[in-house]
Amino acid sequence: MSHIIVVGNEKGGSGKSTTCMHVATALVRMGFRVGALDLDVRQRSFGRYVENRRAYLERAGLTLPSPNYVELPEIPAEELKPGENPFDARLSAAVSALEAVSDFIVIDCPGSHTRLSQVAHSLADTLITPLNDSFVDFDLLARTDPDTGKVKGPSIYSEMVWNARQLRAQAGLKPIDWLVVRNRLGAQQMHNKKKVGAALEELSRRIGFRVAAGFSERVIFRELFPRGLTLLDLRDTGVDQLNLSNIAARQEVRDLIAELRLPGVTAQV
Repeated sequence: MSHIIVVGNEKGGSGKSTTCMHVATALVRMGFRVGALDLDVRQRSFGRYVENRRAYLERAGLTLPSPNYVELPEIPAEELKPGENPFDARLSAAVSALEAVSDFIVIDCPGSHTRLSQVAHSLADTLITPLNDSFVDFDLLARTDPDTGKVKGPSIYSEMVWNARQLRAQAGLKPIDWLVVRNRLGAQQMHNKKKVGAALEELSRRIGFRVAAGFSERVIFRELFPRGLTLLDLRDTGVDQLNLSNIAARQEVRDLIAELRLPGVTAQV
């Protein structure tokens, strides 16, 4: 069966689609068959990223390793089982089709609490939660005391992950490997960075996730989206000399892939 990687966060602007595209493309470049789904049926940032890639490669006459992106299929009402949720049926059909031809499936979830997101989290073998590195977004994971900063309890999102874990345990599936990725790490505000890091480490022990460094705030990520490219593609598109920022960003991608500890992934991209 395919190893399913779900990228989830109920807040927008955390870098979910950038994370999806770089993880998916990195795995394809390593020789794996990678399927891709975008469950944000309104924004479709991951889907548009892949579409931009296809369009750019066609214009440039290039062939680069790319994930196999598919849309959620429409399921006629008459084909649904009695009481079956249509969103469940659409996701199940898409995953089933991709599993036959994929080693990994990367799923981007919407930045909101939806039925599709709930079901996708229960399918996750690996869950990546990108988090902007500040206390503004920390409440995605936990409720905290505004005066002391102490953790008061899990957030609605953390409870959803807990429920997904319970469903997998009941089905006899292996536990979710949950990785919280600290995106938009800045070079400044070192004191705040340390406080966020300490709070994440404390919370990780309480609700069971790993913490990893993600992608720093860099202009290059915004520049790549319109062409559907990743940092791993630049050399193949005629960019012979990378500046120091791009080299550092590419290493961040490599470090994240290593930190995911995915089955069968032993070489460096």
